[in-house]
Amino acid sequence: MNNLFLDAAFSKQTERPPVWMMRQAGRFMPEYWEIKNKYSFLEMCKTPEIAADVTMLPVDLLGIDAAILFSDILVTAEAMGGDLSFTQGVGPKFANPVRNLADIDALEVNVLDRLQYVADAIEVIQQRLNGSIPLIGFAGAPFTVMSYLVEGGSSKDFKITKLLMHNHPELAHKLLAKIAKVTSDYLNLQIAAGVNAVQIFDSWALALSWNDYQEFSHRYIREIIANLNRKDIPVISFCKGSSVFAPIMAEAKPDVISVDWNADLLNIKNSLPAGIAVQGNLDPHILYADKPVIKKEILRLFERMRGEKGFIFNLGHGIMPDIPFDNVKYAIEVVKDFKY
Repeated sequence: MNNLFLDAAFSKQTERPPVWMMRQAGRFMPEYWEIKNKYSFLEMCKTPEIAADVTMLPVDLLGIDAAILFSDILVTAEAMGGDLSFTQGVGPKFANPVRNLADIDALEVNVLDRLQYVADAIEVIQQRLNGSIPLIGFAGAPFTVMSYLVEGGSSKDFKITKLLMHNHPELAHKLLAKIAKVTSDYLNLQIAAGVNAVQIFDSWALALSWNDYQEFSHRYIREIIANLNRKDIPVISFCKGSSVFAPIMAEAKPDVISVDWNADLLNIKNSLPAGIAVQGNLDPHILYADKPVIKKEILRLFERMRGEKGFIFNLGHGIMPDIPFDNVKYAIEVVKDFKY
């Protein structure tokens, strides 16, 4: 196996930074749309062979150093009882938003049988990877999943979620505890099925104040990580806002903190306890730019991180759908040509 990614995740010295990109199997690829135009998004997630096809696209077309399972952070919420749908141009919607104690009580936690399709997909993907590169599994963090359940979909201001947290914190904690239990079980299911690493996505943590992040996000991520069967399995913690919250994130004891593009990556790494690697943190908008600009910005980051153990190259967030495929491919070539 190409162990660059796993070595860097465990803060070992590597000959160059390993590279993978969040949303690397997605809408910027024509080949993705060839599949997407035949199936609904949830069909793609729930059909192991199709999930494997999409997972393998960046492996075959980009030559990245780690694959990431094709799925969605909201499959746990659906398994718990959320009536989930995806609409083109709108995104995820829950027809039965969670707003009160009865709604929370109705959510189930012993739901692993409803997520078996993910384990089946992992088995198919690992057969196709055939030991070539590691496979990353993932789940949504409890606060982010809660926000979708409470708002009924995406939100710009998280008003309903914050009202629940501030006016009825006991209800918010009851809901978060349920999501955290399912998330721990779900990640352990993925580990048992054969993933080589896991990442926790707290996509909307930046909506929180420092104190609210500690109370309503961090404590549950710490609980999840503590409950993982993580022997030889690196755990990556990502949130939008990691440039602010990294010191707290480190207290949950992940192996890697994935950093957004608002911070100097070396400064973040130097502020973390020894042995915690960093992942990031190129601004994805750079990939819209001309190729000489892309190369300059990647090499600037690499010079800043020269000599550091525990550095995985990634974006500060996911690839946008209209970034040119050739630019993404070029960026990965620049990374792979680099040597310390």
